[in-house]
Amino acid sequence: MNMKYLFCSLLVLASVSACAQPSGAPAPSSVSLAPVVVPALPQSLEFAGEAVPLDNYDTRESLLRELMSCMYLHSRTTLTLLATTRYFPDIEPIMKKYGIPDDFKYLCMAESGLDPNVRSGAGAAGLWQLMPVYAKSVGLLVGGDVDERYDVTKATEAACRYLADAYERLGSWTLAAASYNVGIAGVSRRLAKQGVDSYYDLFLPAETLRYVFRVLAFKLIAPDPAAYGFRIDPDDYYKPLTDYHEATVEGRPIDWAAVARSHGTNYKMLRELNHWIRDYDYDNKAGRSFVIKVPNRDFRRAR
Repeated sequence: MNMKYLFCSLLVLASVSACAQPSGAPAPSSVSLAPVVVPALPQSLEFAGEAVPLDNYDTRESLLRELMSCMYLHSRTTLTLLATTRYFPDIEPIMKKYGIPDDFKYLCMAESGLDPNVRSGAGAAGLWQLMPVYAKSVGLLVGGDVDERYDVTKATEAACRYLADAYERLGSWTLAAASYNVGIAGVSRRLAKQGVDSYYDLFLPAETLRYVFRVLAFKLIAPDPAAYGFRIDPDDYYKPLTDYHEATVEGRPIDWAAVARSHGTNYKMLRELNHWIRDYDYDNKAGRSFVIKVPNRDFRRAR
C-alpha cells in the first residue's frame, strides 16, 4: 500500500473523529464495568481439622490473594465448579476408604481444575496430576497408548496412598498437602533446616507457598459460589456420568474403535468414560485384560 495514501487516510479519520466529539465532552463508553470486590475473610478456618492462623497478617494476605485469583479467573473457576458434581461423587468414597480428610477434594480442584485429561508441562497427568515415577511405583500403567493416571478411580487411589504416607511421615495434613506440590523430602528438608514444624511458619518456593492457600480458596468458594460472585443454577452443574455398564476386554492387539462398535457405542463416547485410553490401538504385549465402562443407550441425554 502507498504509505502517503495510508497516512492521509489516517489523518482524515482522526479529523472526523475529533469533529464528531464536542470539545471538553467526556468520551462515550459502551462498556459497563462490574466493581471489583475484595471478599471478606471468615472469622475462622481449618483444613482437614487443622486451624488456619488467620490472626497472622501474612496468612490473611496469602489467602486473600488466592481467593481473589480464583474469583476473577471467572471462566476457569466456573468450569471447575461445574465439574464438582461429576467427579466429587467418584472421589469422595475413595478418600473416605483410605482415611483421607474430605478437604483434599479441594486439592484436586487446585491441581487439575477437575479436568481428567489435563497434562502439565512437567509431565504430571490426570485429575490428580500424578508424576510418571510415582504412578509407576504404585503399579499404574504409564505413558503410551494406555495411561492409568487418567483413570479417575485408580488415580484417586494412588493419590490417597501418597497422602496417607505423607501424613504418616510429616504428622500434619497441611504439610502433607504442601508435599503434594514440592515432595515429602522437600518439605522435610525445609522443616529441619528452618527449625519449624508448621506449614504457616515455613519459608517455601513461591509456587508451594501459594499452593495450600489456593486449596483453601476452593474450600471457601465451592460450597457457596454465590457468596463469591458466581451465579450458578443447580441445573448448570455437570451431570454425573453413571449411566454405563462394565465389560472386560482382552486379546492382542486391541482396537478400541472396534471395541466401541462391538458394544453399540462409538470411540468418542468410549474415550469419554475411559480417559486412560490414549490412542486407537493398544498392542497389549503383556496380554492384560481391561475393564471398560460402556455407555448405555441414554448416556448422552442431557438430563
